[in-house]
Amino acid sequence: MDNKEWFRKAEFGMMVHFGLYSVLGGEYRGTRVKTYAEWIQSYCAIPNRAYDELTRVFNPIYFDAEEWIRLAKDCGMQYFVMTSKHHEGFAMYHSKADKFNVVDATPFGRDITAELAEACYKYGLKFGLYYSQELDWHEPNGGGYTNHEPCAGVSWDNSWDFKDAEKKNFDRCFAEKIKPQVEEILTGYGDLCLIWFDVPHTISPAQSLELNNLVKHYQPNCLINSRIGNGAYDYVSLGDNEIPQEPPEEALESQNMNDLAGYKFSPYGLYETAGTMNDSWGFRYYDQNWKTPEAIAENRKKLNSLGVNYLLNMGPDGLGRMPSMAVENLRKAAELMQ
Repeated sequence: MDNKEWFRKAEFGMMVHFGLYSVLGGEYRGTRVKTYAEWIQSYCAIPNRAYDELTRVFNPIYFDAEEWIRLAKDCGMQYFVMTSKHHEGFAMYHSKADKFNVVDATPFGRDITAELAEACYKYGLKFGLYYSQELDWHEPNGGGYTNHEPCAGVSWDNSWDFKDAEKKNFDRCFAEKIKPQVEEILTGYGDLCLIWFDVPHTISPAQSLELNNLVKHYQPNCLINSRIGNGAYDYVSLGDNEIPQEPPEEALESQNMNDLAGYKFSPYGLYETAGTMNDSWGFRYYDQNWKTPEAIAENRKKLNSLGVNYLLNMGPDGLGRMPSMAVENLRKAAELMQ
């Protein structure tokens, strides 16, 4: 089936934010993150030399790819999206382009992305990958240094290790790490239904188009979300947890294509909202503000009525366990949605 037609009918999917930040659980040296837990390195301005120490203890012994995928399938989800690399720059797959990855740098030593891809194939779910194509706090030339708007940390870029923005050159990071890693995830994990790029600020129109061309070269049927930047996308990602009240107007070409929220022009009329189970994407041990089963069911009903898919996020802890309250509420919501 053409992925555009499949996406239009999919309605419901699961996203998972899992990385080194999951070990910290939202707290570093007595400071609790008040925003998103996966932003803890920026929120606490943790130097890379200290953050790298997390690789020594990252050993999610309870991670079970089939358990995660069965949960998604049992709850009526049609696709599964995993964070292959978040803003911290740590790859949750075996990257040849950078040793800062789950196989080479941790005692766990297993390719989590590969195991999830296999489980999706086994249980009949479509598989997609999140990839932070601009922000990379592990890199001196990671992007974001041109954006001075508020964010979930002290800055969009790593301004604590690499202070002089004038010396930063995103072109270098793009050529040496971003492009090679995008090529890796396109060629190493089977058919992808989509790539979920995130936060365009420093990335140029030419670079966004270059990534688009790379995706379409290797996987012509793989969909690209709007956060690739500069309009080089197949479908629109609305803002975090955004629940619109009305369907989009027919023409929205005047909308800023790099805004993270709100309707934009969608070339195929495809839209999606990614939402959280509580107030964070990554695991935050003290965040017990779980959405009720009724709220989850109502959000999906509202979004689907507007032609918007609901991509609902889970944040496992550092041992690879899904929070039991989140799982319980999701299962109860699935019963309500039947």
